[in-house]
Amino acid sequence: MKLPSRSKSYMIPEYSVTGDLLSYLTCNLQYRYQNKGTLPPSKPVQRWFGEFIHGVIEEAYIQWNENNTQFPWDWKKDIRPIEDLIDLRLQVRGLYSHDEDLFFSIHNQPDEEWTIDDLNEHDHKKLASARAEKAINIWGKDLFPLIDSSEHLIKGIRKMPNYDENHSRSNYYGINGVVDVLTSLKINKTVEQSNLDNIDNKILQYLKKDKEFQKKLAEFDDEDEYEIIIDYKGMKRPPVEVNNSKVENSWETHKQQILTYSWLRSQQESSKPILAGIIFYLNELVPSKEDLVLIKEELNTGLTDVGYEYDKDIDLINNWQEDEKAPELSNGFKQDRSIRIINVNEDARNEALLKFDSVVADIEESMIKEMKGSKIQDAWKGDSDERTCSACDFKTFCKNNTVNTKNFKIP
Repeated sequence: MKLPSRSKSYMIPEYSVTGDLLSYLTCNLQYRYQNKGTLPPSKPVQRWFGEFIHGVIEEAYIQWNENNTQFPWDWKKDIRPIEDLIDLRLQVRGLYSHDEDLFFSIHNQPDEEWTIDDLNEHDHKKLASARAEKAINIWGKDLFPLIDSSEHLIKGIRKMPNYDENHSRSNYYGINGVVDVLTSLKINKTVEQSNLDNIDNKILQYLKKDKEFQKKLAEFDDEDEYEIIIDYKGMKRPPVEVNNSKVENSWETHKQQILTYSWLRSQQESSKPILAGIIFYLNELVPSKEDLVLIKEELNTGLTDVGYEYDKDIDLINNWQEDEKAPELSNGFKQDRSIRIINVNEDARNEALLKFDSVVADIEESMIKEMKGSKIQDAWKGDSDERTCSACDFKTFCKNNTVNTKNFKIP
């Protein structure tokens, strides 16, 4: 009796919209070491802030949903305990903030009997705390009532690009992502344009003012429900164009992310028509000095799409010097720069999926090269901008880094 041999294991590669797409486009080689080689960055400050602000808003929504806390929230009483909770969660995962970003965790001082009353106004002004408070008090009142679900996991499967039976690892690949917020709304055409100012919800006001969104609404019946995908970004609003070919075009990449999310969500049985996505760039609510330098440059070179109608704010930014205190910008200017609406249509979504396929094809090609014996730096390109290279842990041995490491010394 002849026993059959066991068939080869069948594995479908899984790719994340943020963890793979955005990381790979930043730098291919850094992606290889950090994502495929499980070598985390030694100082993941940007990752800390992104996870911190996501965690704070999610926990704030949970507490608002349970207790119906009225806005505005008091920082010391309502928000700081949430910050402390999220900071402790991140520390367990090895993620720590800079001293200037967040007041130390009360629970991390075993020799001192600190309480919430020991906080003072100076601590409140620390960057991460200030942004958390503004995010909750500026957008929370309008965002939380719209939320249908938060941290919603979505998955899908696509054919492997450039599939070759003899070389490809699989004939399919999986895509996964986590939607920060999914809203379910009913279409209401009865609100006239002249009554927009009377709508209590600022987010709905922005949607009603968007002409392309209004065209899509006109295609549905009044009783139909639709969905909006919402994503938070712990960064400033990116420029609409980049002058350096090595710099990732975050403006387009974020659009691809929302469109890919919309396709993934449409694959689920419970989904409703997805009309748009909204991105909140939360750094715009409390810009750092580094952010203000970039905002000034983008306003003066026409590389941004929002803010030109605010003459007073533009004058404040142009007259501001880096060694001075940051100017007090208007809420309208900061809110307009903080929110971005991305309309979803079939053609744009298909184009985004093809771009995702292209990134997957490049990653798979590099992985196969390495599996066949190529050296890591021959299989993966180490090519990025100076800012990325300066913060990279692998710059001392990367052949393509753009910063000078001759004077590097091992401590």
